[in-house]
Amino acid sequence: MTRRLAVVAKKVGVSEATVSRVLNGKPGVSEATRQAVLSALDVLGYERPTQLRGERARLVGLVLPELQNPIFPAFAEVIGGALAQLGLTPVLCTQTRGGVSEADYVDLLLQQQVSGVVFAGGLYAQADAPHEHYRRLAERNIPVVLVNAAIEHLGFPAVSCDDAVAVEQAWRHLASLGHERIGLVLGPGDHMPSARKLAAARAVAGEVPEEHVARAMFSIEGGHAAASRLIERGVTGFLCASDPLALGVVRAARRKGLDVPGQISVVGYDDSALMNCTEPPLTTVRQPIEAMGRAVVELLNAQISGSAVAPDELLFEPELVVRGSTAQAPRP
Repeated sequence: MTRRLAVVAKKVGVSEATVSRVLNGKPGVSEATRQAVLSALDVLGYERPTQLRGERARLVGLVLPELQNPIFPAFAEVIGGALAQLGLTPVLCTQTRGGVSEADYVDLLLQQQVSGVVFAGGLYAQADAPHEHYRRLAERNIPVVLVNAAIEHLGFPAVSCDDAVAVEQAWRHLASLGHERIGLVLGPGDHMPSARKLAAARAVAGEVPEEHVARAMFSIEGGHAAASRLIERGVTGFLCASDPLALGVVRAARRKGLDVPGQISVVGYDDSALMNCTEPPLTTVRQPIEAMGRAVVELLNAQISGSAVAPDELLFEPELVVRGSTAQAPRP
C-alpha cells in the first residue's frame, strides 16, 4: 500500500497524504486533484478502492488500426492533447496483425470503465467487418466519436473530411493538366471512404471505367501492386485514397522506367508528415487534422458531460496541396 501511494503521488505530483485522502474519501482535496489521482490509478493498473469503483474513469480510449501510416499518429497527437487539456487521459490502443483486435480493446476499455472512446480508421468503415463491439458500447451508453466515413446505423457522431470535395479537387487538377486516363487506387470494396471517393469520381467525370479502378491494402506495397496493373492499362493520372498508396504508385512507375511527373502524375490523400520531403514532393489532398481532432474532442466531451449529441456527421473541407508529383500529361 505504501509503495502504491508513493508511485501514484509521484505520477500526479502531489504528496502521499493527498493520495491517501482521495483513496479514503476524505475532504480537503480539490476535484481536479481527485480526478488526477483516480486517473493515475487507472493508468498505472492499480485497482480503485471499492467505494470508488462505481465511478467512470477519466480515461478515453483512442483506438487506431496502425501507426505506420503517419496520418494516425497525427490524429493521436491532436486528439490526445485536446483531451489532456480537459483533464481526460488518452489510452492509445493500436491493433497489430495477429494480436489484440479492436473488439478485444473495447472489452479492455469497458473493464477500465472509460469515459469514452474515439475510433479512427476502424472496422466501422468496413461494411463486411464485425460490428458487435460497437453495439456493446452503445448499449452501455459509452460516449463514442468516429473519425471519417462509417457504415450506417451505428448511431454515433462522426467527424469526417469531405471525400466528395477531395476527389473533385484532385480530379479537376489532373484533368486540367491534360490527363484523360485517370485511375483510382482505393481501399477494399466494402471500405466506406473509398466507396465515397469512387462515387464522387463518377459524379465529376460522368463515367469511370472499372478497368481504371484498382483496390489495394492501405500500404506502399498495396499501391505498388495496384498501380502496376493500371499503368499497363494506359493510366497516366493517379488519384489515391492515402499517401502511402500514392508513394507505392510512384515506386511502381519508377520500377517500370517511367518518370514522375513527366509521364505519370500522382495525387495522394491526407498530406501526412514528410510528404513535402519525398522525391518528388507529393501532390496530395490535405485533411484538416487540427480542426477535425478538436471537433472530435468537443463532441466526446459534450457526451461525457451529459449533453445530448445527435449521431450526425460533421464534414470538414479538404485542401489540394500541389507539389511536384503532378505535371502536364505526356503527349501522344
